[in-house]
Amino acid sequence: MKGLLSRRSVLSAAATVSATAILPRSSLADWRPTETVRIIVPAAAGGSTDVMGRFLGQHLQAAWGVSTVVENRSGGGGTIGTAEAARQKGDGHTILIGNPGPNAIAYSIFRNLPYKADQLQAVSNMIRVPNIVSAHPSVPIKSIAELIAYLKANPDKLSYGSSGVGQSPHLTGAWFLQLTGLKMVHVPFRGAGPALQAALGGEIQILFDNLYPSLPQVQDGKLNALAVTTTERSAQAPNISTMRESAPELEKFDVSSWFGVFLPKSAPAPVVDALNKEIKKLLERDDIKRNIVGMGAQPDYGTPAQFSDFVQAETVKFAAIIEKEGLQMEVK
Repeated sequence: MKGLLSRRSVLSAAATVSATAILPRSSLADWRPTETVRIIVPAAAGGSTDVMGRFLGQHLQAAWGVSTVVENRSGGGGTIGTAEAARQKGDGHTILIGNPGPNAIAYSIFRNLPYKADQLQAVSNMIRVPNIVSAHPSVPIKSIAELIAYLKANPDKLSYGSSGVGQSPHLTGAWFLQLTGLKMVHVPFRGAGPALQAALGGEIQILFDNLYPSLPQVQDGKLNALAVTTTERSAQAPNISTMRESAPELEKFDVSSWFGVFLPKSAPAPVVDALNKEIKKLLERDDIKRNIVGMGAQPDYGTPAQFSDFVQAETVKFAAIIEKEGLQMEVK
């Protein structure tokens, strides 16, 4: 009898351990911050990185009942603020809002990057925004197929603009040319605004840009939309084809601007899971959904593992484009 009871005790304990093992990590600890939460935005105020940081800050302040402070640490293509976040303790009181520049492109393009990918851990993406390719009405091009045909017949006759060397729109254009084997002269500008103005003025014929602010110019007939760069058409512009639809050599084309959340690598699982849970709640709010649509974006929540895999895939993709393009820069 004593042996039987002992065996039952062992089986009961094993069952308890098994049940615990399959519980979500977030159910094992209800972590909350104990002091002010600092949200580092590695960009200037007003852009998408900043907007999403402030949405998250307001939500966390209400959900967790502690103050949140958004710090804009711009410079170095987002690397200055990112390096600052990477140096912090992983206690959940410092959060980084990331994007493709400092969190995927930077690892290949900068020789003197002051941080490494393994100093940060992915928590969740928040939104994705397509890039868009457009043409000035002075050129007879209204689709990617027509652009390809024109470039084949008129090599080196067109120039394309972007928000700067190594930025997502520039690498979008570079990848398009690599996949098609065609050439255009790249004209980099100091930001998206000057690039758009140059396209509107006809100084450049083709523009690679984020969906906004180009889409309103397309809708006003000031630019001709050729394609969006994501795998699916944009809900804000369903009549604009994707790059994948446009030519067989572009069947794997997928580029977007994304804005997600990272923590220092040392942050423990309960901290990561608590923050991930609040990001999910944020993106499910109707008011936030409306704001995201107004940005030309779509919500893109994911588990830490899903976002980590996505960021790694983005890093590999951009590394190949950068290597083929022969781009190397210094953080300034």
